[in-house]
Amino acid sequence: MNNKEIFITALMIVIGTAFLRFLPFIIINKSLSESKYIKFLGKMLPYSMISLLVIYCLKDINIIKFPYALPELISIAIIIILHIIKRNVLISIGAGTIIYMFLVQVVFV
Repeated sequence: MNNKEIFITALMIVIGTAFLRFLPFIIINKSLSESKYIKFLGKMLPYSMISLLVIYCLKDINIIKFPYALPELISIAIIIILHIIKRNVLISIGAGTIIYMFLVQVVFV
């Protein structure tokens, strides 16, 4: 591909992505967005997605083989404690990720 074709391809991707991002706002009118079902989904989906991410991250741990899921359990405990103390999602998840990576790469090698 030459530069012109690359530019046209990238432009088409940008236009397609923008269109798909704005499409729900164009389709869903105000009366539909005020329905009970949409409000329920807006309230419950963030918690559902976080639950799915946690399950996905913990699905491959092995409690029988070393390190016996200790890095994961320590990181989860730190995330919970920091979130209770600070009430800041970015701090708790960021610190938990840093602690987990440190434990996996340095402590439990």
